[in-house]
Parts: sequence; C-alpha cells; structure tokens
Amino acid sequence: MKSRRVICGYIILILIAVSMLYPFFAMINLSLVRSEEIFSQAGKLFYTGFTVKNYTNVFQQMHLSRYFFNSLVVAVITTGGQVLFASLAGYAFARLHFKYRNHLFLVILITMLIPPQVNIIPLFFLMRELHLIDTYQGLILPGLFGGFGIFLMRQYFLGLPADLEEAAKIDGCNLFETFFKIALPLAIPAVATLALFTFVTTWNSFMWPLIVTNSESMRTLPVGLAVFKGSFREITLWGELLACSVICTVPVIGVFLIGKKYFINDILQGGVKE
Repeated sequence: MKSRRVICGYIILILIAVSMLYPFFAMINLSLVRSEEIFSQAGKLFYTGFTVKNYTNVFQQMHLSRYFFNSLVVAVITTGGQVLFASLAGYAFARLHFKYRNHLFLVILITMLIPPQVNIIPLFFLMRELHLIDTYQGLILPGLFGGFGIFLMRQYFLGLPADLEEAAKIDGCNLFETFFKIALPLAIPAVATLALFTFVTTWNSFMWPLIVTNSESMRTLPVGLAVFKGSFREITLWGELLACSVICTVPVIGVFLIGKKYFINDILQGGVKE
C-alpha cells in the first residue's frame, strides 16, 4: 500500500514537471522555426524545418548585446549589494542588542506589506532630483535594499549556534571578523537563496527600467523585448521574439544550476548543527 502511494506521488510529480517544462520546450523548438511557419507548426510535439536564422536576425534587428550587458550589470551589482547589506543588517538585528531594535525591525517588516508600485513615483522623483535618470545608478540603487532580504538573513542568523561566535571573540576576533569569518560562511544557504531570488527578480524587472531609462543604450532585456515587439505594427516576428525569450532565460537557468547545491541540498539539511 505504501509503495503504491509512493508510485502515485512520483507520477503526480512527473505530470506536474512535464506540464511546467513543456511550454519552455515548445518555446525553444518554435524559436528554431521560421516565423512564417510557426502557426502551421503549432500543436505539434516535434517541429520540422529547423533554422537558426531567428537568432541571427535578433542580433541584426535590435541591440541585443547592449540590452544583455545592461541587464547583466544591473542584476549582478544589485544582487551583490542586496546580499551584502541584507546580511549585515540581518546579523545586527539577530546578534546585536541596541535601543529600539525590535521597533526598527517591525518597520522593516511593514515595508514588505507595501506594494512596489506605490514606491515608483516617489522613487522616480528622487532619482530625478539626484540626476540619476537614464543611468546605471538609477537602475541599481532602489534594488540594493529590501525588507525580505533582511528578514531572511536575520531568521537564519538566529538559528546559528552562538558558541562558535563566542569562541571567535575569545580568540580575539572583533565584530566584523566574527561576521565575515564565522557567521557569513555558515549562512551560505541563506545567501544563495537570497542571491537567486534577487537576481531573478532584477533580471525580469520591467516596470522600473521602463520608467527610469530614456535612451536605447540604457534599456534592459525585458524593456528591449517589449519595444521590439511593439516596433512592428503590421506583423509580429514571432520567431525572433521567441529566440530573444530563450536568450533571456539562459542566465537565470545558469544561476540556478550554479546555486542549486546550496539552494536545495543545504537548505533541506538545515545548515550547521550543534
């Protein structure tokens, strides 16, 4: 009876995986089909007439390399800054005792309840006053700080054994040495999780880059893809759009494959145990 339940569970998981992977599989296949034949191939599991012309056309018809570079710079710097600042703040809220600590943390939790769309207009005026419109700084700065990252790191640091930190202090380590040499390495699973979430969110961000950028040279991939789709009034080049979509997903998949060891295995195992 138990084995039947296990088999049924695996079958359900396989069906869910297939239903989620099939659209991605279809996107890759259709990106290798000529645009004029895409709709005639719709509904087929395997398509005929494969070509890489869609990928070459994308680089010829839009500044894809520039958009890719902009997205990569913004996503990498935002992820690094978010991880650094969230780790420092989370460690302070978890280990340091200072006045109004709980009140400040409550304020941070409240900011998580505010929809991001509410902050767009104030952020735009702030970036305009700082003369950061259409710059990398304007794209990056709003994403360096977030309540979710601080909350995640604080909760993880609270679960770490304090004995190792106390031993480090006895050995003469100051606060920053204890953080960077003891606490942060032990928090690699949480760091990997936060980095993955931040990278994916920043890479897929559309609204803020659309508002804060004006020139074509500062566009990110999601904005460039939307502009490319809207630039053809009479006909939409679906093959090129699908090829660009495939290119957009490659870095996200790469980041997940690199961090999956920490994101899955270490999280499930629970990190360090006393």
